[in-house]
Amino acid sequence: MRAAARWLPRFQHPAQFVVAGFASAIAVGTVLLSLPVAREGPASASFLDALFTATSGVCVTGLIVVDTPGYWSTFGEVVILGLIQVGGFGLMTTASLLVLLVSRRIGLRSRLTAAAETKSLGLGDVRRVVTGVAKVSVLFEFATALILTVRLLIGYDEPLGRAAYLGVFHAISAFNNAGFSLYSDSLMRFATDPWVLIPIAVAVICGGLGFPVLLELRREFRQPRRWSLHTKITLSATALLIPGGMAFITYSEWDNDATLAPLSVPAKLLNGFFHSVMPRTAGFNSVDVEQMTEGTWLGTDVLMFIGGGSASTAGGIKVTTFFLLLFVIVAEIRGQRAVNVFDRQVGARVQRQALTVALLSVAAVVIPTIIVAEATPEISTDRAMFEVISAFSTVGLSTGITDSLPGAEQAMLVLLMFVGRLGPITFASALALRNQEKLYDLPEGRPIIG
Repeated sequence: MRAAARWLPRFQHPAQFVVAGFASAIAVGTVLLSLPVAREGPASASFLDALFTATSGVCVTGLIVVDTPGYWSTFGEVVILGLIQVGGFGLMTTASLLVLLVSRRIGLRSRLTAAAETKSLGLGDVRRVVTGVAKVSVLFEFATALILTVRLLIGYDEPLGRAAYLGVFHAISAFNNAGFSLYSDSLMRFATDPWVLIPIAVAVICGGLGFPVLLELRREFRQPRRWSLHTKITLSATALLIPGGMAFITYSEWDNDATLAPLSVPAKLLNGFFHSVMPRTAGFNSVDVEQMTEGTWLGTDVLMFIGGGSASTAGGIKVTTFFLLLFVIVAEIRGQRAVNVFDRQVGARVQRQALTVALLSVAAVVIPTIIVAEATPEISTDRAMFEVISAFSTVGLSTGITDSLPGAEQAMLVLLMFVGRLGPITFASALALRNQEKLYDLPEGRPIIG
């Protein structure tokens, strides 16, 4: 037994458990989707198609290389739905538990501060985190599914069973920010229907806020002064990004005959709002993304890269990382020695963590973009960058080039989805847990900047 134990993998860090768990889920999903019963027709799916779809499902991305309703059977669709649910629930739970772990590994004074700041995550209350995430997920998914089912039943004459199936699938896909759809045109057929687009957008927003924020809002919704710094940053950033993105996309596409121009003014505003929410990182689309202007693509790139809230189903570098760095810039411009956000001071260690995550994420986007652009000269650089950011930020929006990429580049997107989903979470926790105290400081140097 001792000899056998030597061959077992030894996990020295919690992040290793996270990576191993999600890799195992992807492996199981790949096997299930490779079965002949998972595909429409006599043949089974290729390994790369099954791997790509399983990774996209577990990492709640939504990028596809085959048409979901046309290629996969009902069994395959249920497998994808299960992978989305496992991936979304696992992400929210894992991220929340890592917050607990980090708060328990810091000093006593910092621990007390963390306990006061993260009221939604009590130190050591693991069971409450898990059950809380489950309750939140079921609540939002059930409410969204109910609205969609009734709308499809009454407004589109779908049979009850079919309406319920479509409602549940899209509700789970929306709350988990996955973006998988059982319609070949995603949600373009519902471009003028607020009863479909708004519930899905609300589910995406709530899933992208994260469990700590949702739980804190439930407890202290009427007392904003008692909200933690994390909740204040997440809600403030969301309140700025969604209207800002809506204004930009609506203005940019207003006269585009292939997207918003044929729609009425209310429908234009509805779709501008919807496409401002999706980069948080859902991936549904109600108008043709491929026909959008290059300026809209670039603005969407920025929204996708920022992503949603920490400890949520959203991807990207997270709004807390982005806006914390924005506050650092403001403090430096003003000549302030400390970085103050709302009524709290942010420590230098947290600033370095945010900068590290952001710069590594930039590298994770730039290098694959260059590879795709060089390997496929027929694809423009802006399309290649859009696809890479969508994969890394686990968004799922596409300009229509995913299925036309060579196998090697599709495999790279698989790795990018995996790294983009787990990388920021595990790496940030690793930085927080890695705390080495030095007994001395080197003399200060001042290199020339700029």
